[in-house]
Amino acid sequence: MSNKIRLDIVTPERIIFSEDVNMVIARATDGDLGVLPGHAPLIAGLDIWPLRIMKDEGEQEIAICGGFIEVRPEKVSILASCAELPEEIDVERAENAKNRAEMRLKEKDSSVDLARAELALKRAIIRLRVSKLKSQ
Repeated sequence: MSNKIRLDIVTPERIIFSEDVNMVIARATDGDLGVLPGHAPLIAGLDIWPLRIMKDEGEQEIAICGGFIEVRPEKVSILASCAELPEEIDVERAENAKNRAEMRLKEKDSSVDLARAELALKRAIIRLRVSKLKSQ
């Protein structure tokens, strides 16, 4: 058995990531999931959360906006609604999205879709968290 597992991350627009890695840690809708080479097959929904990738060079995070993960013993496929590498994140845009979502959640206006505002806030916070890691 190899000590690497193939990780492919795909969005509707493009392939974000495709490399052999040591381990993948994802936040599934029912909890965290660590995947090593030889892992049992499974399919799970993904939460809005940073995907952690362990490689020989160290750890990398990618902002994931939900989707699905399919695990096979030799490969992990992630189909995400959106995903961003740290260097692709527009920090100013994410800050603006966070502020907008916070304002909507504070409003007592019944026309505001609270669930949508909460998801927008969560996406913005995750994007900012992943972007800060690149500067450290």
